[in-house]
Amino acid sequence: LSIRLATHFGTEILSCDSRQIYREMSVGTAVPPPEALLAVPHHLIGSHSIQESYHAARFEMDVLELLERLFKDHSVAVMTGGSMLYIDAVCKGIDELPDIDPELRASIISRWKNFGIQHLRAELKMLDPEYYNEVDLLNPVRIIHALEICYSTGKSYSSQRTKVVRERNFDILKIGLNRDREELYQRINARVDQMMADGLESEARSLLPFRDLNSMNTVGYRELFSYFDGEMTREEAIEKIKSNTRRYARKQLTWFRRDQEIHWFHPDQEAEILALCDEKILSDPS
Repeated sequence: LSIRLATHFGTEILSCDSRQIYREMSVGTAVPPPEALLAVPHHLIGSHSIQESYHAARFEMDVLELLERLFKDHSVAVMTGGSMLYIDAVCKGIDELPDIDPELRASIISRWKNFGIQHLRAELKMLDPEYYNEVDLLNPVRIIHALEICYSTGKSYSSQRTKVVRERNFDILKIGLNRDREELYQRINARVDQMMADGLESEARSLLPFRDLNSMNTVGYRELFSYFDGEMTREEAIEKIKSNTRRYARKQLTWFRRDQEIHWFHPDQEAEILALCDEKILSDPS
């Protein structure tokens, strides 16, 4: 669909996937095949290494710089992907937070592995009770990130989140894609099977030395690392990848449904989507 839209408007595509940006993770992040990448110019796919520090604030800066260049030759740009914070960073702006010292991050991750997520929750509750009351307490990534900010700055994470929406010098049209739950789950399960057939296991083995990097805290790799550690069978790891991907899809839908600006379609409704884009974009004299 993104390629159809980009071709229709004679423009280029920006990937908004926080993991496809890493060149070493192409199988596990389902990077589009070469023919798709060649059909239309793509940006921010395989552009960074897993060993680089990358986050939503950097993504915001990179995309805004890209858009400034693209808009010199194109009236439209297509951004596609499902990374919620990255989308919000471009559309709304994100608070500027400090870069995290790798040793601090490693220390917090070590406490998580040695003492469990309950230990980190207790730290967060003491340092930032406001954020503790709103964060997903089952999500170690969010808890670890908040603790990193608290320890780096000496201030609570919540006190540094202004939530101010920044003005943009371009208009934004948001298209959301959704399927029936059963259809969505079947496609997720089939995609995981395809990724395993395409070599996800060998890719994960090659990345095992980097397992403690923040970039590797990703569905598909976490479960296979547990399999390599002997904590579960290969079949159990595959089923866990499927169930965790389904869980993430539910989380995405919950997040996006809060956004009243999204126009929702089934992916097969390409004609209707193109018609909406033509109506909204071509009718704008600017």
